[in-house]
Amino acid sequence: MINWNGFIKNNRSWRRRLLYPFVSVCVAISLCLTTAVQTQAIELLPFLLRGVQIYQLSNLSPRQEFQLGSQINDQVRREVRISRNRQITGYIQSIGNRLIKSSGDRVNVPYTFQVVEDKSVNAFATTGGFVYIHTGLIEAADNEAELASVIGHEIGHIKGRHLIKQMRQSAITSGIATATGLDRSRAVGLGVELALRRPRSRTDEYHADQLGLELLTDAGYAQYAMVSFMRKLEGRSSIPTFLSTHPGASDRARTLEQQIKAQPSNKKYGLDNTAYKSKIRYMLY
Repeated sequence: MINWNGFIKNNRSWRRRLLYPFVSVCVAISLCLTTAVQTQAIELLPFLLRGVQIYQLSNLSPRQEFQLGSQINDQVRREVRISRNRQITGYIQSIGNRLIKSSGDRVNVPYTFQVVEDKSVNAFATTGGFVYIHTGLIEAADNEAELASVIGHEIGHIKGRHLIKQMRQSAITSGIATATGLDRSRAVGLGVELALRRPRSRTDEYHADQLGLELLTDAGYAQYAMVSFMRKLEGRSSIPTFLSTHPGASDRARTLEQQIKAQPSNKKYGLDNTAYKSKIRYMLY
């Protein structure tokens, strides 16, 4: 004879044992999908969207910054002529390495310094540690300290995450950003456009100057080289690209002078004009 009461009790107990884990799993999934922490959503998106890469520009990790910068770099290299001259590239890299040793909280960014074969006096940076220096600017500098001041300024843009902020603002203004962020193609295209064709904001320029001056000082270079380079270019008959894409040069030079007076340094490295001109002449010609 079947004990129905015992069977029913055992059956109910079995169903409870299955129900509780099921409810726990449902709650966990619900929390993952509704959490306000953006980084968790970012990690899930590539799987949910079957490989579509999404960048949430307000919350990029250093690894994601480098990944985005690397993808932008691939596109930039199609639009500019990157020098294959190992000597001049190595020289720029050595100056950059000297500067980034004092880059504080951004030392985890792997910096890449490249030389653009272009006679215009210009330099720019993207994100994730990618810096570009034109040969025209290398030739325009009188000494290594002046060149280092420009490289430091561009590192300052990366430290300040200025391109990322500019991309985010531009994406919102133009309406191409979604609730999840930007897909890879749009993010890369926007990054290239902003880096090559649009100036930074006045606020970002002042900030990059400040950070660049700090790097220059900590690396032992002569502080005033940053000011002398700007002043020299301003006096030319035609405005160099470097200044036309970096507005407010006169005011920036005066601000730098005030900052130097407030925190002077007796370090004078990089002021040998003759040695510098001889070195770049050998490397470039």
